[in-house]
Amino acid sequence: MDTTHALLSSLFLAAFAVPAAAQPSTSPASRLFVMPAAPAVPAAPALPSFGSWRESTDDRADDLYDRARDLIEQGKFDRAVADLDRLIGLKSNRTDAAIYWKAYSLSKLGQRADALTALADLYKQFADSRWIRDAKALEVEVRQASGQAVSPASQDDEELKLMALRGIMQSDPDQALPVIEKMLTGTNSPKVKDRALFVLSQSHSARAREIIAGVAKGSANPDLQLRAIRYIGIMGGQDNRQILSDVYKSSNDAAIKRSILRSFMTAGDKDRLFAAARSEADPSLRGEAIRQLGVMHASSELAQLYQTETSVDQKKSILQSMFVGGDSDKLIELAKSEKDPELRKTAIRNLGLMKRAGTSEALTAIYASDASPDVKKAVINALFLQTNATGLVALARAEKNVELKKEIVSKLSLMKSKEATDYLMELLK
Repeated sequence: MDTTHALLSSLFLAAFAVPAAAQPSTSPASRLFVMPAAPAVPAAPALPSFGSWRESTDDRADDLYDRARDLIEQGKFDRAVADLDRLIGLKSNRTDAAIYWKAYSLSKLGQRADALTALADLYKQFADSRWIRDAKALEVEVRQASGQAVSPASQDDEELKLMALRGIMQSDPDQALPVIEKMLTGTNSPKVKDRALFVLSQSHSARAREIIAGVAKGSANPDLQLRAIRYIGIMGGQDNRQILSDVYKSSNDAAIKRSILRSFMTAGDKDRLFAAARSEADPSLRGEAIRQLGVMHASSELAQLYQTETSVDQKKSILQSMFVGGDSDKLIELAKSEKDPELRKTAIRNLGLMKRAGTSEALTAIYASDASPDVKKAVINALFLQTNATGLVALARAEKNVELKKEIVSKLSLMKSKEATDYLMELLK
């Protein structure tokens, strides 16, 4: 390599070196030869998310609530109380449940006076809450235990209850069912109640199905209702799907409806999910139905929804569900024909996340036929997500626009590919 080539190579390597300002200098001479700062490395496009891409207060509340419930089941009551206090401060649709479980956790920690104070707050703030009945039962238990040595229910005690429950259910189901009903309405731990529901879900008894259906319809606290809905989805069958449908129509609770939509997916009820995606008034619930259709690979239903949908945000959700469902053919079609620039770029980006046959060829064809710089950049990003050095090198060789060529080269410089490296070396010659 002659002197000119050596100089070009040095400049090329310097362009991608760590800035001298970020390194300690070792001598006065070193400070005279400061390398130029490295060019800003373009960030890889963020993976698509569903819905509005913004976490609502209720979403944060759900996360805190689920974490606190897990901690309670693990017996980590002090940590659960800390999360529940944060949840109560959010003033969300989970506040009454959070106060109840705070009182429950405080009682398990032996802080009975604080537990009773929390229960009094629940009665005062949420007199109509569905947690009131459980709270009254807990209050009786706490007051009966006042003045006695602290004796939280141990894991061994719970295991004994569960073992006895399984044994009775196997030997004498008719005798076990009233015991289970009592467990579901008493002050047993979440683990015991959940297991009781699970035992019911495994039974073929008409009475067992009737009990779990009653819980799903709201005869117990909201937590148990959600659990019952999940189990009914797993149980499947036309009768159980009808129960879920009836509860969905009668409920005003978004958390309950969201759980039912997920149970429709578990039960394979594509028709009811499709109906919810078309007619549900709540945009977040429509988005949930659309997501579940994607999980079910409901390509035909998603295509129909896309044709009739008017909301750009919901159309983006449909595109994401097509990606989840692996419908590359429809995404290719929309990436070529969609008139809305944002939707078209979303379809292109999703193709970049798929390495299915035909996606690379479709992306390069879009690049060649579209005059929009934004669309071309979307294609470059999509090929980068595919780690498709072959496609990017082909675009770079043909591209006459300097800015677009720089965009392609910047992506190639981040790829650990022999083909990318060979092309970059060509630029130095």
